[in-house]
Amino acid sequence: MKKNKGKVNTTEKEFVFGFRAGRNDCVLKVPLQFPVQENVSDLHGRLMLLHKIPCFVENELRSTLSMFIESETIQDYDREAELALQRLTTGEVDINQLTNTWAKTYSETTLEHARPEEPSWDEDFADVYHELIHSPASDTLLNLEHNYFVSVSELISERDMELKKLQERQATEMDKVMQELGKTMTDQDVNAVASQHFDAQQVLENKWANELKQVTHIQKQEYQEWVIKLHQDMQNPNNSTINEEIKVQPSQLTEESEPGVRLYEEQRQLEESFTIHLGAQLKTMHNLRLVRADVLDFCKHRRHGSRGTKLRRLQTALSLYSSSLCGLVLLVDNRVNSYSGIKRDFATVSKECTDFHFPRLEEQLEVVQQVMLYARSQTSKHKDQPGESVPRNGSSCEDKNQNVEKNSSNILPGEFYISRHSNLSEVHIVFHLCVDDNVRSGNITAREPAIMGLRNILKVCCTHDVTNITIPLLLVHDMSEEMTIPWCLRRAELVFKCVKGFMMEMASWDGGISRTVQFLVPQSISEEMFYQLSNMLPQIFRVSSTLTLTSKR
Repeated sequence: MKKNKGKVNTTEKEFVFGFRAGRNDCVLKVPLQFPVQENVSDLHGRLMLLHKIPCFVENELRSTLSMFIESETIQDYDREAELALQRLTTGEVDINQLTNTWAKTYSETTLEHARPEEPSWDEDFADVYHELIHSPASDTLLNLEHNYFVSVSELISERDMELKKLQERQATEMDKVMQELGKTMTDQDVNAVASQHFDAQQVLENKWANELKQVTHIQKQEYQEWVIKLHQDMQNPNNSTINEEIKVQPSQLTEESEPGVRLYEEQRQLEESFTIHLGAQLKTMHNLRLVRADVLDFCKHRRHGSRGTKLRRLQTALSLYSSSLCGLVLLVDNRVNSYSGIKRDFATVSKECTDFHFPRLEEQLEVVQQVMLYARSQTSKHKDQPGESVPRNGSSCEDKNQNVEKNSSNILPGEFYISRHSNLSEVHIVFHLCVDDNVRSGNITAREPAIMGLRNILKVCCTHDVTNITIPLLLVHDMSEEMTIPWCLRRAELVFKCVKGFMMEMASWDGGISRTVQFLVPQSISEEMFYQLSNMLPQIFRVSSTLTLTSKR
């Protein structure tokens, strides 16, 4: 027995295991560090692999190793207990200090002695809002939210108009400078003018960004205070001013809309709905929808209410704090920000209406970045520890790890992060799924990271009460030249079959809860292609006799 120096008092003991292989008597001797920190099953597997132990003694080795570790550990604990009692009887330890430490530890780790949790403002506000939105005051809440939305939209329109005027003025000035290039102007003069234009544009954008941030902050504070006050007044049955408070301002969220808006609304979307039953023994009913629309149409609010707009907003508000949440899969690149592409468009939409319940999108992305950096650092520490086993697909994992090490703030294809929203039209949760250019090729398989990411998203939906999820069927938001009809049919068949398999797994994840899965195809896809996909869906999912078809043209 040998004791090692260090912060942790460890003891080295020799494990001896004898077995007979044919006519030979074999003995295995392995030094072990106590207390044993690793899992016994992992240790047993390494011993079998490193020392080439015959498989017919595998069970005997496991039981002998477990008994040895258990008995030696108990002996060490008994030995330490005896030494502690000796120090106590000889007066080396202060009894009063020891009892105080025990009492403090017990009170901190025992639930009945724990301090009650302080009430959270967010939780209190959520309870109040959930109660009001299911009361006669729901219409008032929606009207107030819409009035705030209109004021922010007007402010954004002013910003866009001012930026447009600045850009036009700068373009005219640059044209004049380019005409004088080589005469009275040099390249350095042109660069100086371009730099001035860029600085002026940045100053103007920052000015409007700060003003929008301040306005939304004031709106959120006023809204929450008004909701709390309204709830308190409604608790008092003798309050005669409650009817006046519920009226607030007249609603601008009417069912009448401008002719152009209504025409766009009716032409933009094609939709077909199906009802299916999945399951081996206990079948669960699910609703499937194939929709042709722009992905951001599920997020945008409209200033002039169109057909069904008020109902959609009411449904989204009613289910905000419920077990029937709505989710959307948004395909993004590997950078956690909102500076380019679909991420920037989504961020613009989310800023059009104040979020009265959750932090702003930028604040949520900052939290995601911090969590991701911490996770990467922990992964690096775990990888640097000695004795780690080599993964089966070692080459691919090494390539991914190298990419992560280049920039630990980036995510890998197939990984996703989540943002929460109360200010979107039909969505509460957005799954930002990272994809690469490989999804545009025609040779992806069911093991593609994007496909596995969809599986993980569906699993999160099952564990977090997301009963309505919208998935981009072709794993792209925009069509390109290489995406021919055969390409679309192959991709749709792959995603249909994979999602069907994932939905079959849902029964083991959530016990078989009915869900709605929307398959979204880009707006630019033709009607002929859309109906080919709608014919493929019931063949793959084996649609039941209960079938509902709707089309919006």
